[in-house]
Amino acid sequence: MAHYIKEVSRTFGEYLLIPSLTTKECTPDNVSLKTPVVKFRQGETSKIQLNIPFVSAVMQAVSDDGLAIALARNGGLSFIFGSQPIESQAEMVRRVKKFKAGFVVSDSNLRPDCTLQDVVRLKEQTGHASVAITDDGTPNGKLLGMITSRDYRLKTDPLDKPVVDFMTPFENLIVGKLGLTLSEANTIIWDHKLNCLPIIDDNQRLQYFVFRKDYDNHIENPNELLDSHKKLMVGAGINSRDFKERVPALVDAGVDVLVVDSSDGFSEWQYETIRWIKETYNEEVKVGGGNVVDKEGFLYLVKAGADFVKVGIGGGSICITREQKGIGRGQATALIEVCQARQEYFEQTGIYIPICSDGGLVHDYHMTLALAMGADFLMMGRYFARFDESPSKKLAIGNSYVKEYWGEGSNRAQNWQRYDMGGNSKAALKFEEGVDSYVPYAGKMKDNLEITLGKIKSTMCSCGSVTIPQLQERAKITLVSSTSIVEGGAHDVILKDTKIQ
Repeated sequence: MAHYIKEVSRTFGEYLLIPSLTTKECTPDNVSLKTPVVKFRQGETSKIQLNIPFVSAVMQAVSDDGLAIALARNGGLSFIFGSQPIESQAEMVRRVKKFKAGFVVSDSNLRPDCTLQDVVRLKEQTGHASVAITDDGTPNGKLLGMITSRDYRLKTDPLDKPVVDFMTPFENLIVGKLGLTLSEANTIIWDHKLNCLPIIDDNQRLQYFVFRKDYDNHIENPNELLDSHKKLMVGAGINSRDFKERVPALVDAGVDVLVVDSSDGFSEWQYETIRWIKETYNEEVKVGGGNVVDKEGFLYLVKAGADFVKVGIGGGSICITREQKGIGRGQATALIEVCQARQEYFEQTGIYIPICSDGGLVHDYHMTLALAMGADFLMMGRYFARFDESPSKKLAIGNSYVKEYWGEGSNRAQNWQRYDMGGNSKAALKFEEGVDSYVPYAGKMKDNLEITLGKIKSTMCSCGSVTIPQLQERAKITLVSSTSIVEGGAHDVILKDTKIQ
């Protein structure tokens, strides 16, 4: 006989938080939203931690390198979509890792026998105004000089002019020696009013550049999510089909963490994918699994070696898995059960498995509820698709602007690997589990994040908490009736922007 679960499947909209004592410590300025991404042992710290508990969904309409850069600069993490050729996904990862780094390996280099034409061509390719002249034209060749846009005039200088005739020679350069700290390098930049500082070794071979603009950017974005080399962090989605080719390419590109992107992660295909990564790379490569909605699915992926587990089936705003297949669970109920299983596992083993809640967030307060229920971080698609930084088109419809937003289960995405159930490769989905739609355009990411994070911090203070673990320990959560939901909004009044008949 089928197994019947008597518990009602509930959504975030059916719950509210009850205030706890707000102490004088509980002010938004004191709230820390730092949270772990990958598993760790009791008494240790997760090797990857977010500064804000947000990651962007593995979707074509959401997570390319542009949004990944913007989100990492604000403290979160993007998982670049995997429904594209391996090399193009790897190139997106590389662009994120190159964007911001305290010590940057030069990718704009020429030999001394090159010409101004070569400088112009290189600038068009890379967009970089600073060019290193090395003896062999490589990033680690002997540094002979530097060229910036101030060293030549395209209107008057001939394109066949040799670079040695207008570069700043090495003896006139201010350089740093390999081994100095980033702080020391920035001091040299400020003291000498430089835009960039070459870092060389004892043999005059170029090692890195340090750029003034990177220091300025960090001051403007104090929550930047950086790795140990001061580079922005980025994740990527993979599937259970071509992982043996895709994972090495992404690792070589510098990806920080992977996630197996599947509508149903409770499968042998996902188990084998995670096991292969762990057996091939040990613990050097971090990978999350999902999606699941119950304890059994959670423990299966943990056994496979998942570094975090993603929860949620059918709760996304563009997802129609539930109405197409009748599979899924209310996001709140799924999250509560999996987080309880995570706590039991932690008590038994001393290993903490972070939980990512994916889907079901309609209002900003649902985010705080999800964190209170045990989620360590939240994966969102619709929320980020609305911003300037997302890759989809901005369109004018009527008197308002929208952005295109389509699901990975739609025929537009053609991401059959995410919904694959084995068998031969498919050229198209047999049926759709996602829709092609629009979302209201919302402007810049940073402006919207400040409002959303302000709400979360304020609610946490009302719950007597200044950290996410405190919120999960102290939160009091109550079910609400349909009448109570109506009561929670504006009612029994005439709003001033409403036409009175």
